[in-house]
Amino acid sequence: MQKRSGQHSALRDFLQSEASGGIILIAAAAAAIIIANSPLRPTYEALLHSATGPLLTDKLGPMTAHLWINDGLMAIFFLLVGLEIKRELVDGRLSNWKQRRLPFIAAGAGMAVPAILYLTVTFGDSALSSGWAIPAATDIAFAIGVLALLGSRAPTSLKLFLTTVAIVDDMGAVAVIAIAYTASINGAALFSAVVVMGAMFVMNRAGVRVLWPYLIASGLLWYAVLLSGVHATVAGVLAAMLIPIMRSPGAPDLATSPLHRLEHGLHPWVAYLIVPLFGFANAGVSLEGVTAEQIFAPLPLGIAAGLFIGKQVGIFGSVWLAVRLGWASRPRGATWLQVYGVAMLCGIGFTMSLFIGALAFPGNPVLVEEAKIGVLGGSILSAIAGFLVLRLAPLQRPLPLIWSTNEKIVNEGTTLGSEAEADALPDAPK
Repeated sequence: MQKRSGQHSALRDFLQSEASGGIILIAAAAAAIIIANSPLRPTYEALLHSATGPLLTDKLGPMTAHLWINDGLMAIFFLLVGLEIKRELVDGRLSNWKQRRLPFIAAGAGMAVPAILYLTVTFGDSALSSGWAIPAATDIAFAIGVLALLGSRAPTSLKLFLTTVAIVDDMGAVAVIAIAYTASINGAALFSAVVVMGAMFVMNRAGVRVLWPYLIASGLLWYAVLLSGVHATVAGVLAAMLIPIMRSPGAPDLATSPLHRLEHGLHPWVAYLIVPLFGFANAGVSLEGVTAEQIFAPLPLGIAAGLFIGKQVGIFGSVWLAVRLGWASRPRGATWLQVYGVAMLCGIGFTMSLFIGALAFPGNPVLVEEAKIGVLGGSILSAIAGFLVLRLAPLQRPLPLIWSTNEKIVNEGTTLGSEAEADALPDAPK
């Protein structure tokens, strides 16, 4: 029971901070767009791009506020993403294949279909092909923030489904960043990163359960990866995989493990500061002089179509097919229309999509700005349409309940989310 309670506390804290953090992210992004289209635009751009630090690598040049946010603070964001992924794989809703099946199928199709649609729209322009991964991402904070606005009209099983799909989606995004957006490799720096990871592995195996040695090693790993040519944020995920999840000697449950303690400590900072700050620094696209022809140019159109159409087709279609073939069951207590609404919310790419957009077109600010227009357009359409579908969708009447021997309540014919898990979820604002 102690373990179960710890899991529920982590789940409750996660969804509460993601929901409120997502609303703050929405406000930060809106503020950036307003400022970028006001007389304050020169001040905004000067603040982001003026040199504010030393030269860490010739590739990046002098550090600016924008670089510190995208390459430094976002490494902490990816560290948290890695911690969440590891926890779910070892001790959460992805700990066995039965639980992984539906989220993996949905996330895989939800990445593949938008990428294919993007490449279809931009076909014939080789300069745009590197942007294929931009519409493949889902912004979990933004999406859960929208769900929070729906209150009780969003079944708890859908919150669990969205969270799990987004976590699997993050795994794919990290792999794409590490593989597809690494142009050249510094062998010595990469070797140094491997040495640091080896030291962290030895500490883990030796039973070191205090956090500070891992935090120091994570900082060294970040710098080594920064110099290696692999994007520095990947260091966050690599470090997370080496943080111990086993509980400390004599501790009652896994909630006292170094991984859980670090995740719990980082989450408020990431949700309430780092991600909104990233949104504020990257969403500020000027719409001055933008014409319909530019909005419907292949790059922004391909991204917007991938997010708004590709995501819902890929995720909803794969879930429907998986249920039809008997590979998985529909989220408990949710109608097909509600599942469709959540599939639309998965088209909110925002944070990850903006991040990948900057990586896809380095040194080409015109294409980066066009990518921002596509990300904002596709994400806003997905958010509005998903919200309206879920707000207007009829609620499913309660199904007969069957008490199982393991004291979990399961609705007949549906899965994903026990009553115990539902009890752990926060009441969203109405």
